[in-house]
Amino acid sequence: MPTNALILSGGGARAAYQVGVLNAVNELLPAGVHNPFPVICGTSAGALNALALATHTGSFYEASKDLEKIWGELQTQKVFRTRWRDLLGGGGRLLTSLFNEGVGKGKSIALLDNAPLREFADRHINFPQLDAGIQKGDLKAVCVTAMNYSSGESMSFFQGDPSVKEWRRYRRTGVKAQLSLDHLMASSAIPGIFPAIRLGRDYFGDGALRQVAPISPALHMGADRIFIVGVSGNRNPVHWAKPKLRARHSPSIGQVFGHLFSSAFIDSFEGDIEHLERVNHLLRLVPEKILQEQGVKLKPVDTLIISPSKELDKMAGRRIRHMPRSVRFFFRATGATTKGGGATTSSYLLFEKPYIDDLIELGYQDAMWEKEQIQAFFQV
Repeated sequence: MPTNALILSGGGARAAYQVGVLNAVNELLPAGVHNPFPVICGTSAGALNALALATHTGSFYEASKDLEKIWGELQTQKVFRTRWRDLLGGGGRLLTSLFNEGVGKGKSIALLDNAPLREFADRHINFPQLDAGIQKGDLKAVCVTAMNYSSGESMSFFQGDPSVKEWRRYRRTGVKAQLSLDHLMASSAIPGIFPAIRLGRDYFGDGALRQVAPISPALHMGADRIFIVGVSGNRNPVHWAKPKLRARHSPSIGQVFGHLFSSAFIDSFEGDIEHLERVNHLLRLVPEKILQEQGVKLKPVDTLIISPSKELDKMAGRRIRHMPRSVRFFFRATGATTKGGGATTSSYLLFEKPYIDDLIELGYQDAMWEKEQIQAFFQV
């Protein structure tokens, strides 16, 4: 039997879109399926979704429904502290670090304090259940990826059965580990926004950074077929070369940060998908007999990719008013709004129910539009 892998990319609040896609998959699969994805990989906010699924003790249907409940409870205050003194304190710590060679005193410098996210994740993710799932054979491996500040490498920490071995490639490694809350927090520590997390002797940040081959960990862990849920509508040709707004002023701070976030969370992922599709196409053009004669051990990897059909920054721009007043002030001040051209930044940090509900509904609709492809992928 082929081994299916689920890959969930990073993207902050945008990861709610993945919940809607999984809800649709639930409806299209036969009832009672325990786990259609023996291999699960997640990065940044996608790591939260990946671990919530992998640590669930029930069926896939129950796991995805509980994941929806988790996102239903999320609010900005449960991701980072939003009081005025907390937001101003982040800027103060940044200024103080200038008198200490740029190093934070006591803890890693960051504009926002995501201690509430640690508490929230600790309540909802049962890490000891990973071993139980692996021993029962329901789960082959799960991994989360983080970036090592010391070496600049992308490190995929995985927990799996004995058949999954560590790997090392250029600027990316796979390390066997007992996954914990620290791995999750490290994978989602957006540089400059959330504090870096110490694992062992090194500090780690958001896994989307320096992740040159996001699909690679799933292949190393034995996946034959890959189900990818992205968080960018850039793959839709309708949006190609289409300016989002006319340049009426120089880029705002919010607009600059929005492009930096997209570069980290989206660009490498889309590039890796395009590379995989190209290799698959080339391999299918070469007769299998010739590949065997030449000793080439490569084979096409079946993939199915679901990504947003709408521009998420526009959706976020309509929901900024639901953010706490203190956060709205900083969004307006930095141009992280539709008017300021930086609504993309808001789309990553807008953890409010109206926006989350929009994303879940969009994910469900997009997946249902691909109903036949999903059923063919799972051979339903």
